[in-house]
Amino acid sequence: MEIETESFKRVDLITVTGRIDSSNASELEGTFKGLADDGRYRLVIDLSGIDYMSSAGLRALVASLRENKKHHGDLRIANPSERMAEVLNLAGLDTVFSVYDDSVSAVGSY
Repeated sequence: MEIETESFKRVDLITVTGRIDSSNASELEGTFKGLADDGRYRLVIDLSGIDYMSSAGLRALVASLRENKKHHGDLRIANPSERMAEVLNLAGLDTVFSVYDDSVSAVGSY
């Protein structure tokens, strides 16, 4: 799994590629925590490069969403791969997260 973070004026874009499972979900959690520690609570995560996400990855997303909402922020999902869109739907998370077709519209939604 690779994680890239790009900071804009009001929002941070996190692009993740590869597989997210129990062996590396803590790395994603660490990225979210680092941004929260810096007071960055408006996040967009681009999931176009994800081909697999376990329940540990989903938990990391939900935990970050909860933390961000406490600070009047949000975690929005951009460009989920077809497989990721299916996983979010099956888990019922497509109604919990704001999901956008591309990163530009997700970042612009703030």
